[in-house]
Formats: sequence, structure tokens, C-alpha cells
Amino acid sequence: MQIPELYKHFLQFPSIQTDTRKIKTGDLFFALKGPNFNGNRFAGQALANGASFAIVDEATGDPGDRIIQVDDVLQTLQNLAQHHRRQFMSPNREKPLPVIAITGSNGKTTSKELVHAVLSTSYKTYTTEGNLNNHIGIPLTLLKIKPDAEIAIIEMGANHQKEIEGYCSYTMPTHGIITNCGKAHLEGFGGVEGIRKGKGELFDYLRLHSGTAFVMWDYDYLREMSKGIKEIITYGTHDTSICGCVKNSSGFLEVTINAGADISLIKTQLVGEYNLPNVLLAVAIGKYFKVADDKIKWALENYIPSNSRSQLLKKDGNHIILDAYNANPTSMQAAIENFAQMEGKDKVLMLGGMMELGAESLAEHRALIDLISKYKWKHVVLVGGDFDKTEHPYLHFKNSAEAKAWFADQHFNEASILIKGSRSTQMEKVLE
Repeated sequence: MQIPELYKHFLQFPSIQTDTRKIKTGDLFFALKGPNFNGNRFAGQALANGASFAIVDEATGDPGDRIIQVDDVLQTLQNLAQHHRRQFMSPNREKPLPVIAITGSNGKTTSKELVHAVLSTSYKTYTTEGNLNNHIGIPLTLLKIKPDAEIAIIEMGANHQKEIEGYCSYTMPTHGIITNCGKAHLEGFGGVEGIRKGKGELFDYLRLHSGTAFVMWDYDYLREMSKGIKEIITYGTHDTSICGCVKNSSGFLEVTINAGADISLIKTQLVGEYNLPNVLLAVAIGKYFKVADDKIKWALENYIPSNSRSQLLKKDGNHIILDAYNANPTSMQAAIENFAQMEGKDKVLMLGGMMELGAESLAEHRALIDLISKYKWKHVVLVGGDFDKTEHPYLHFKNSAEAKAWFADQHFNEASILIKGSRSTQMEKVLE
């Protein structure tokens, strides 16, 4: 079946599902497969659960004309998303849809949420849900964009080169941001230069298609990477279109805007000076799309982080920073240094191991231990990962369950606690 014909089915049943347990009446079921699952085996179940059609790439033995067999289900999903994206470039629309792509080693999800909060005050805005930022999540996000869309924001995660290039081929962004290029997914990218090349594929696309880049001008490497892009909007701490600085970070982050917007102070509900670039980006994009200053301020001050990202919690009399969604050497360093500078007594560090660092993993874990040793802590707890293979004087547990048991026995009161780690270490479970 050709994509235009499949698209007619999609227009009639504009809801995609890849999990038979979540099927709603009329959904199109895409039978994706991977190393540990094969959706083709569940096509019949999807139809029985109410799916209008099942798109498969293997003979399933299910009778009827509601089975649509294609060469590759994933490729078909991405091609369908591209076809849908093209409809928003149609001359039949009053104006083409701005599509903002966000990638980077750290801060991309928080940036995406802040930008969405600002733009949605003034536009019908569609955005990536949660962290559905991969080869499946991105096309699903595109296919959720409705005809009433005025702006779309697409988060792009990547752990190897050519991945962002592939996403751009069917997302076709008009605007883009690389938040930063830190030490994340070193194994897949092949080092820091590989990370810059891989993330830079977004800027490569914007350069070739006369797009607009929002660039954190404090980072020299992003200045260099953005050269040749038709339109560049800068943000940072000096000599930029949107210029700001940290006013206070002892509790929630407070940001002063010094130039580019009539906003004297933004009192966020985020933790950490490392969120300054994310806030400045949201201001820059808001101003670019002519969102009123008071709406920008309101949106940023009322955004509350969730999903274990830079959350400041109060529990049993303790002040807890829960930033356990992900971790890499760059974000770990920023979080530790920020926590060390914050006011508070009886500081407790609880850190999970960092993943996907390849040959650099042991060295990066040792460097982190060296950094920890520069500050005074009540307790330091290291969990899993290559902390297992690194000599250090601190408490160590194999997993978050063991760390949770230790934490429960301490009966902390009025302590300041930072909990952070890679997703696989599930450090949030310490608080459950």
C-alpha cells in the first residue's frame, strides 16, 4: 500500500497505537518489532480490541481486509509522519507551520517544556510528550499534530551519528536549538567531537533549508557550529539578543533579564544555576514569536517540573533535589557543584552510576569521585554502574533498593539531599 492511500485511512482514524493493551476503538495499530518483541504476533488481538486496521510486515495468518502488509512497519510509520508533516507546508494553509526541533546532551526536555509553556500562552502548540524523542516517539508526535496547530515543538534524542539527520528528514524543522554538547552517550558517538558532529546534524539541516537557530552564545563551540545558518537568534549572559543572569539559586532559581525583554525578574520553580540557559532560551523563543513579556514571565514562573527532573521536594522535614531522570559526566558535575554552593546543612549526596560512556566510563567515574572529594558532605552514597569498579571511601550499594533501605534507616531530619543518576539506576525509588 502506498503512503497516500494509507494516509486516507489515517485521516479517517487519526489515532496511532503500537501497544494492543492501549487500543481504543478506531485506532490504527502499527505492529512494530524489536529484539525482544514482535508486534506482528498481536495484529489479530489489536483488531479484536477495536483497532480499525493493523499495519504489519509479516504474514500473520489473520483473515480479513483490515490487515495491511507493508515492507517495514517502522519505515512506514516514519514515512506516514513525513507525509503528514508535509500537509502543514501546503499552500492551502494560511501560513506554513513553524516546527521547532530541540536536541542536546543536557536540558533538552526541560527546555522543551519551558518553551511549550511560553508558546502555549499565545498559540495552539503541539509538543513531544514526556521524552518520546526517538525513532518511534518522534513520528508518533508528528502524527498527533492536528490541523489547528500553530506551532510544533519536537524533542530529538540521539546516541549515535546520523540519527538526528534521519529525524530531520521527516520532521523538516524550520527552527532549531542545540542546548549543549556534553559528555553523554560517549560510547555511541565516539567521543566529544563525535557528539558535536551528531548533534550538529540539526544545524546542518537548518543551514541547508534556510532555517533559524537559537544559539547559546556563551558556548564558543555552538557559535562555530551555527556558522552559515540564515537566521541566528542569540541568548546568553552578555552581548546577546536575550541577555540574563542568575539572581539567586540558593532555593528555586531566580533569573534577571538584562536585555531583550521587559522582564526584570523571573522566579522559577526550577533548581540549579544550570537551568539558566533553558530559561533564557524560552524567553528568546517567546520574544521571537511575539509572545507578550508578561505572558513569558507568567509561564516560566508557573511551570512546575515533574518526572524526577530538577524537582525540589520537602519530605519528612528534609529538602530534597530529585534529578534522577538521567545523568552523564556533564550534568553530574553541574548538579554536584550547584548543590555544594547551595545553602543547607547535613548535605547528603546519593548518586547512581552513569551509563553509555564506553571506554571512558571508569575514568569519568573516577573524575566524579575526585570532584566529590573537594567538598564536605554529611554522607555520600554511590549506587551501581562503574562506581562498583572504582576505589573510593564512600558508602556503596549495588542498586537503588539497597540504597532505599539505608536511607529509610537514617531518619534524616532537616537535611539537604541530592538524588541523581542514570535512568537505569532508578534512583527515584530511594524515596518510594
